Amino acid sequence: MADHLLVIDEGTTSTRAMLFTPDGRCIASESAELTQSYPCPGWVEHDAAEIWRKTLRVTAAMVAQAGGAQRIVGIGITNQRETVVFWDKHTGEPLAPAIVWQDRRTADRCQTLRNAGHEPLVQRRTGLLLDPYFSGSKIGWALAEWPQLAEAGDRLAIGTVDSWLLWKLTGRHATDATNASRTALMALDGGWDDELIDLFGAPRAALPEIVDCAGPIGDTTRFGGCIPITGMAGDQQAAAIGQACLAPGETKATFGTGAFILTHTGDAAPISTNRLLATVAWQLGGARAYALEGSVFVAGSLVKWLRDSLGLIADARETAALAASVPDSGGVYLVPALSGLGAPWWRPDARAALTGMSFSTVKAHVVRAALEAMAHQAHDLKDAFAADGAAWAMLRIDGGMVANDWLAQDLADILALPVERPRFAETTALGAAMLAGVGAGLFRDLHEASAMRGEVERFEAKLDDGARKQRLSGWRSAVQKVIA
Repeated sequence: MADHLLVIDEGTTSTRAMLFTPDGRCIASESAELTQSYPCPGWVEHDAAEIWRKTLRVTAAMVAQAGGAQRIVGIGITNQRETVVFWDKHTGEPLAPAIVWQDRRTADRCQTLRNAGHEPLVQRRTGLLLDPYFSGSKIGWALAEWPQLAEAGDRLAIGTVDSWLLWKLTGRHATDATNASRTALMALDGGWDDELIDLFGAPRAALPEIVDCAGPIGDTTRFGGCIPITGMAGDQQAAAIGQACLAPGETKATFGTGAFILTHTGDAAPISTNRLLATVAWQLGGARAYALEGSVFVAGSLVKWLRDSLGLIADARETAALAASVPDSGGVYLVPALSGLGAPWWRPDARAALTGMSFSTVKAHVVRAALEAMAHQAHDLKDAFAADGAAWAMLRIDGGMVANDWLAQDLADILALPVERPRFAETTALGAAMLAGVGAGLFRDLHEASAMRGEVERFEAKLDDGARKQRLSGWRSAVQKVIA
């Protein structure tokens, strides 16, 4: 009897598979680390063959754990968005490195297009801005710089990581609407846009079909039987679904490698006047729901940098105790623009800065400043969302960083809002499981599937208003020094 949902959660630093029961329990998981390459300053690449090889291994482990393919009612796929894979349709092998969402190699190209006055068109059609973060400029760069792609002709396939995994699993070249909405090549209320495809220099014939986020997406026979793929969404949209942000105004923030905040806005495509992004929240039955999004490029990767590059900590779990060991940051501010600044600044040229240090500064102050930067960046976005008419009443948080109670409380203190954290924090995978359950017919809709979310913890603001204003004033000064 098929009674398990299997999720493939392919992230920036790891790929994993997780096994869920329809009541929301995660009963098993298997993961594998991914190699990131940095061939030039600002460049970030993955090996798509490694992504597939390790995804296949961890998925096979979960099928075995379930008791075989016949026990899986559906597979949900969720993935790092904007990362682009190039492969040969005939051989099924990658033709070039995958260009990762963090990659900045197209910053000059985006600036040239911006100077030529193209950003209003891009924003009006896609809800996005001209930034190397999005897939379109990556694709245009690759076609111009890697001759093997042009030489592939009609054998060339291009897609985000969901497309790559779906192709390898089923042989179907498709992407879901949430991932397509992050390419800067799809109209928010339509399909691939020929004018944008021409603007970025993307080959139309190599792009995938755009499909719903739930339903009969494809079938795989790679695990000893036929298993349907019934759910697919980009990681941040999946997390919003996993957090049950299903009504307009409901907001989630995921603190993973980066930090991404989505506020559900309903069935009308929004347009931001405050440098936020409009994006597809999900597509079901051909109908789209939308969200506003604020993207912060550096979150958990900042702690990794403190550990691996600076040697200030040996383990990320040390950060909470270090932050609590000092009464404040001692006037130290860390603006984590290690790969530029995202929303609402959109400055790919910005570089990180550590300011306010003196001889009294100790390691704990720097670590605390790093954690405080999460709440400071979230507050910048809170103001932008409110200015766009999407004020937050509460923030639902998830991601690897928020296991840190100190960080969760600091968010509540600086945002002056209740912060809600689910006891099961892997909401990206949970959202993919919910979509797969809807697509497999286990649930009538996402509202019914949201029962999988389970219990939550709540953090209330405790910081007095004066202290909050003082911290935010210091943060604004530090950011202005970076972007000046």
